[in-house]
Amino acid sequence: MSEIRPWVRKETRKLADCRVFTVSESISMCPRTDNAHSFYVIDTADWVNIVPITINDEVVFIRQFRHGTEQITLEIPGGMVDPGEDPGTAAVRECMEESGFTAGDVESLGILRPNPAIFPNKLHTFVATGCERTGEIANTSTEHTEVELVPLADLPGLLQEGAIDHALVVATLWRMLYLKQSGM
Repeated sequence: MSEIRPWVRKETRKLADCRVFTVSESISMCPRTDNAHSFYVIDTADWVNIVPITINDEVVFIRQFRHGTEQITLEIPGGMVDPGEDPGTAAVRECMEESGFTAGDVESLGILRPNPAIFPNKLHTFVATGCERTGEIANTSTEHTEVELVPLADLPGLLQEGAIDHALVVATLWRMLYLKQSGM
Protein backbone atom coordinates (compact mmCIF):
# COMPACT_ATOMS: atom_id res chain seq x y z
CA MET A 1 0.00 0.00 0.00
CA SER A 2 1.43 3.36 -1.04
CA GLU A 3 1.95 6.07 1.54
CA ILE A 4 1.81 8.78 -1.12
CA ARG A 5 -1.23 11.02 -0.71
CA PRO A 6 -2.51 13.82 -2.92
CA TRP A 7 -1.62 17.39 -2.12
CA VAL A 8 -4.57 19.71 -1.44
CA ARG A 9 -4.76 22.75 -3.69
CA LYS A 10 -5.86 25.75 -1.61
CA GLU A 11 -5.53 28.60 -4.06
CA THR A 12 -4.83 29.26 -7.74
CA ARG A 13 -3.83 32.56 -9.30
CA LYS A 14 -3.53 33.11 -13.06
CA LEU A 15 -0.21 34.79 -13.85
CA ALA A 16 -0.32 34.99 -17.64
CA ASP A 17 -2.65 34.32 -20.55
CA CYS A 18 -0.48 33.45 -23.54
CA ARG A 19 -3.20 32.77 -26.15
CA VAL A 20 -2.67 28.99 -26.44
CA PHE A 21 -1.92 28.40 -22.77
CA THR A 22 -2.18 30.04 -19.35
CA VAL A 23 0.37 30.05 -16.56
CA SER A 24 -0.94 29.83 -13.00
CA GLU A 25 0.54 29.62 -9.55
CA SER A 26 -1.13 27.23 -7.18
CA ILE A 27 -0.67 27.04 -3.44
CA SER A 28 -0.92 23.45 -2.28
CA MET A 29 -0.62 21.83 1.13
CA CYS A 30 1.79 18.96 1.71
CA PRO A 31 -0.21 16.02 3.11
CA ARG A 32 2.65 14.97 5.41
CA THR A 33 3.60 18.30 6.93
CA ASP A 34 0.65 20.63 6.20
CA ASN A 35 3.17 23.16 4.87
CA ALA A 36 2.06 25.31 1.92
CA HIS A 37 4.18 25.40 -1.26
CA SER A 38 3.88 27.25 -4.57
CA PHE A 39 3.68 25.29 -7.82
CA TYR A 40 3.34 26.54 -11.38
CA VAL A 41 0.99 25.01 -13.94
CA ILE A 42 0.83 25.57 -17.69
CA ASP A 43 -2.76 24.90 -18.72
CA THR A 44 -3.65 24.26 -22.34
CA ALA A 45 -6.12 22.28 -24.42
CA ASP A 46 -5.59 18.59 -25.06
CA TRP A 47 -3.30 17.78 -27.98
CA VAL A 48 -3.34 15.14 -30.72
CA ASN A 49 -0.67 13.35 -32.76
CA ILE A 50 -1.47 11.16 -35.73
CA VAL A 51 0.80 8.74 -37.60
CA PRO A 52 -0.52 8.81 -41.18
CA ILE A 53 0.58 5.79 -43.23
CA THR A 54 0.01 5.70 -46.99
CA ILE A 55 -1.08 2.70 -49.04
CA ASN A 56 2.63 2.36 -50.00
CA ASP A 57 3.66 1.96 -46.32
CA GLU A 58 5.14 5.45 -46.10
CA VAL A 59 4.73 7.62 -43.01
CA VAL A 60 3.56 11.15 -43.80
CA PHE A 61 5.93 13.41 -41.88
CA ILE A 62 6.04 17.17 -41.79
CA ARG A 63 8.97 19.48 -41.40
CA GLN A 64 8.39 22.73 -39.55
CA PHE A 65 10.27 25.45 -37.70
CA ARG A 66 9.95 25.33 -33.90
CA HIS A 67 10.42 28.59 -32.02
CA GLY A 68 11.55 26.98 -28.75
CA THR A 69 14.64 25.37 -30.29
CA GLU A 70 14.83 27.67 -33.31
CA GLN A 71 15.27 24.59 -35.48
CA ILE A 72 13.40 22.76 -38.21
CA THR A 73 12.04 19.44 -36.93
CA LEU A 74 10.78 16.23 -38.48
CA GLU A 75 7.38 15.41 -36.94
CA ILE A 76 4.04 13.79 -37.56
CA PRO A 77 0.93 15.97 -37.89
CA GLY A 78 -0.58 17.13 -34.65
CA GLY A 79 -1.98 20.04 -32.74
CA MET A 80 -4.58 21.25 -30.32
CA VAL A 81 -8.06 19.86 -29.82
CA ASP A 82 -10.58 22.66 -30.35
CA PRO A 83 -13.16 23.25 -27.57
CA GLY A 84 -15.89 20.60 -27.81
CA GLU A 85 -14.04 18.70 -30.56
CA ASP A 86 -13.56 14.94 -30.44
CA PRO A 87 -9.80 14.09 -30.31
CA GLY A 88 -10.13 11.66 -33.26
CA THR A 89 -11.77 14.38 -35.33
CA ALA A 90 -9.02 16.80 -34.33
CA ALA A 91 -6.34 14.32 -35.41
CA VAL A 92 -7.94 13.85 -38.84
CA ARG A 93 -8.30 17.65 -39.19
CA GLU A 94 -4.68 18.30 -38.20
CA CYS A 95 -3.50 15.65 -40.66
CA MET A 96 -5.33 17.34 -43.53
CA GLU A 97 -4.35 20.89 -42.53
CA GLU A 98 -0.65 20.18 -42.04
CA SER A 99 -0.07 17.64 -44.82
CA GLY A 100 -2.92 17.69 -47.33
CA PHE A 101 -3.43 13.96 -46.65
CA THR A 102 -6.81 12.46 -45.81
CA ALA A 103 -6.60 9.96 -42.98
CA GLY A 104 -7.85 6.49 -43.90
CA ASP A 105 -8.75 4.02 -41.16
CA VAL A 106 -8.02 5.78 -37.85
CA GLU A 107 -7.21 3.88 -34.68
CA SER A 108 -6.38 5.20 -31.22
CA LEU A 109 -2.94 4.43 -29.80
CA GLY A 110 -3.99 5.68 -26.37
CA ILE A 111 -3.40 8.74 -24.25
CA LEU A 112 -0.13 10.13 -22.91
CA ARG A 113 0.50 12.87 -20.33
CA PRO A 114 2.98 15.38 -21.86
CA ASN A 115 4.52 16.38 -18.52
CA PRO A 116 2.30 15.89 -15.44
CA ALA A 117 4.63 18.01 -13.32
CA ILE A 118 3.47 21.19 -15.05
CA PHE A 119 0.80 20.29 -17.67
CA PRO A 120 -2.67 18.94 -16.76
CA ASN A 121 -3.59 18.19 -20.40
CA LYS A 122 -3.51 14.96 -22.41
CA LEU A 123 -1.97 13.92 -25.71
CA HIS A 124 -4.33 11.68 -27.70
CA THR A 125 -2.35 9.50 -30.12
CA PHE A 126 -3.62 7.90 -33.32
CA VAL A 127 -2.47 5.92 -36.35
CA ALA A 128 -4.21 6.16 -39.71
CA THR A 129 -3.68 3.68 -42.53
CA GLY A 130 -4.63 4.04 -46.19
CA CYS A 131 -3.84 7.76 -46.20
CA GLU A 132 -3.92 9.62 -49.51
CA ARG A 133 -3.02 13.11 -50.64
CA THR A 134 -6.34 14.74 -51.47
CA GLY A 135 -5.71 18.42 -50.89
CA GLU A 136 -3.27 21.20 -50.25
CA ILE A 137 -1.58 22.08 -46.97
CA ALA A 138 -3.73 24.64 -45.11
CA ASN A 139 -1.45 26.12 -42.48
CA THR A 140 -2.45 28.98 -40.22
CA SER A 141 -0.49 32.23 -40.29
CA THR A 142 1.72 31.00 -37.43
CA GLU A 143 2.92 27.74 -38.99
CA HIS A 144 4.51 26.49 -42.18
CA THR A 145 4.80 22.78 -42.90
CA GLU A 146 6.34 20.72 -45.67
CA VAL A 147 5.56 17.04 -46.31
CA GLU A 148 8.22 14.34 -46.29
CA LEU A 149 7.27 10.72 -46.98
CA VAL A 150 9.40 8.16 -45.13
CA PRO A 151 9.23 4.39 -45.64
CA LEU A 152 7.71 2.79 -42.55
CA ALA A 153 10.64 0.35 -42.47
CA ASP A 154 13.06 3.30 -41.96
CA LEU A 155 11.25 4.54 -38.86
CA PRO A 156 13.17 2.58 -36.17
CA GLY A 157 16.50 3.76 -37.57
CA LEU A 158 15.41 7.41 -37.67
CA LEU A 159 14.25 7.15 -34.06
CA GLN A 160 17.43 5.43 -32.88
CA GLU A 161 19.73 7.95 -34.59
CA GLY A 162 17.79 10.92 -33.20
CA ALA A 163 16.61 12.34 -36.54
CA ILE A 164 13.20 12.61 -34.85
CA ASP A 165 13.66 14.17 -31.42
CA HIS A 166 10.35 15.79 -30.43
CA ALA A 167 9.61 13.75 -27.28
CA LEU A 168 5.84 13.49 -27.81
CA VAL A 169 6.32 12.46 -31.44
CA VAL A 170 8.97 9.91 -30.44
CA ALA A 171 6.67 8.45 -27.76
CA THR A 172 3.79 8.19 -30.23
CA LEU A 173 5.95 6.52 -32.89
CA TRP A 174 7.55 3.99 -30.51
CA ARG A 175 4.11 3.20 -29.11
CA MET A 176 2.77 2.62 -32.64
CA LEU A 177 5.75 0.40 -33.56
CA TYR A 178 5.40 -1.62 -30.36
CA LEU A 179 1.67 -2.12 -30.78
CA LYS A 180 2.14 -3.00 -34.48
CA GLN A 181 4.74 -5.61 -33.50
CA SER A 182 2.39 -6.93 -30.79
CA GLY A 183 -0.41 -7.38 -33.29
CA MET A 184 -2.25 -4.17 -32.38
